Amino acid sequence: MAQSFRIPSPFKLGSLAWIAAAMCLVPMLAVAIAAATGGWETFDRLLNSVLPRYAGTTAILIVLVGFGTGVIGTGAAWLVTATRFPGRRMLEVALALPLAFPAYVLAYAYTDFLDHPGWVQTTLRDLTGWGPRDYWFPEIRSIGGAAAMLTLVLYPYVYLLTRAAFLQQSATAYIAARTLGHGPWSAFGRVSLPIARPAIAGGVLLALMETLADFGTVSYFGVQTFATGIYQAWYSFFDRGGAAQLALCLLIVALVIAALERRQRREQRHHGAGRRFEVMQSVDLTGWRAAGAVAFCGLPVLLGFLLPVGLLLSLGWDSFDNLLTDRYLRFLRNSLILASIAAGVTVAAAVVLGFNARLHPTRAAKSAVRVAGLGYAVPGGVIAVGLIVPFAALDNAIDAVMEARFGINTGLLITGSIWLLVAAYGVRFMAAALSAYDAGLSTINPNVDAVARTLGRTPRSMLRGVHLPILRPSILTGLLIVFVDVMKELPATLIMRPFNFDTLAVQAHRLAADERLGEAAVPSLVIAAVGLLPVIILCYGLGRERTARRFVPEPEAT
Repeated sequence: MAQSFRIPSPFKLGSLAWIAAAMCLVPMLAVAIAAATGGWETFDRLLNSVLPRYAGTTAILIVLVGFGTGVIGTGAAWLVTATRFPGRRMLEVALALPLAFPAYVLAYAYTDFLDHPGWVQTTLRDLTGWGPRDYWFPEIRSIGGAAAMLTLVLYPYVYLLTRAAFLQQSATAYIAARTLGHGPWSAFGRVSLPIARPAIAGGVLLALMETLADFGTVSYFGVQTFATGIYQAWYSFFDRGGAAQLALCLLIVALVIAALERRQRREQRHHGAGRRFEVMQSVDLTGWRAAGAVAFCGLPVLLGFLLPVGLLLSLGWDSFDNLLTDRYLRFLRNSLILASIAAGVTVAAAVVLGFNARLHPTRAAKSAVRVAGLGYAVPGGVIAVGLIVPFAALDNAIDAVMEARFGINTGLLITGSIWLLVAAYGVRFMAAALSAYDAGLSTINPNVDAVARTLGRTPRSMLRGVHLPILRPSILTGLLIVFVDVMKELPATLIMRPFNFDTLAVQAHRLAADERLGEAAVPSLVIAAVGLLPVIILCYGLGRERTARRFVPEPEAT
């Protein structure tokens, strides 16, 4: 029986899984080695020049985004799950829509809207007769502006996780607090909020990891963080050692935040609803309270989705014909090629890793999955540096050998190809593919595997004939998530793209950097439209969940 379970291929399943995990580990090890070999002189120069500024700016950005996403996400989640007010059901779904936008796309839209020559300040000067120096207006191109853009697109992480935590809570403890004389808001602060704390913290930490990885927003606003410092050191100053040491600093911060997020998820599993589950009692809001709830939940949707869509449509109205030119079609084709290949390769590797851990639930197999999942905490710029350093050395070694023995100049075989860029995408988004695959795999009873084994199926035939047909929706979800993430990815693409192989994200960034915002709006809208695909699926799931909850009777509000 054991003999029939061998996969007839040159590589065993465990070997393929460890190859995928090792590929995800290579960038982090390469960054650490390159930073260590960069010399203390380079680090000392960084420490006395740019490092304190990068660290301080990054810390301020983390604090602002963490506070903003926590307040908006938690407050909106509580209002749509525990209260009743006009438009609640529509807002419950709409609050997830800003996930479709990359933060740098919002930055382009709001800069044209709020900057000195923009509509807001121009209208203000026309109405008041003020001159340019007669009034003060908040500067959008600042660390506060960058934090606002990131908060508007990242708060859904907190909202979705916290909303799920509130829905899974039994109302028993909440009702007990009400019977002891606490009002609805006091009971929320003393009971519901502490129980949901792991979910809130997990959502905030996910938002912070995305903040660390952001390059487009902070670069466009001129905010100097570790992400922009890595790019400048690599491309502007050609300081490979300095870029690697900055990347190592950012990697350490990201891994610490990832460890905290993983710990929060473990804690969240221990909060159950108890033996008796009761639906949370909704509180009717009227008057100014209802208006306040509508404003609190509607403002993030307006600022994070509706207004940016309108601004980008207005900006790009005269440039939409450019989308059909050969040049733009080439950008679109490049983006689709990269996203399609990366999604297929990444999900295939996730299936190998997940199925190997299912088939052989050993510590080694589980460790391979955990190692492969580390990439979600590593910013794209760090992954780019971590892959270019070793593979550029390999390219140079191959070129030296071929030149010495055969007189052939091979050039950059690996570093200058799209395959290394696809590998970077795979490292960055492997965790998303693993999460989608594992979510589906957990629904397959282990007895199904046992029955397949007794019927003589090999692992390959069991995967092909049993698991994959059942997991088709989960695999398609994973493909879609990775596809959209690759379409939006900017720092790794900027650093690693082959010569003359630009994507929509690169083109939007280049046009915005040249202040050609009208032209930048067109690729930005295409990126946002693609990003809407998983959000629509998510909103459909939220709508079905709300429909299912209609059949659970809600007690009368007191």
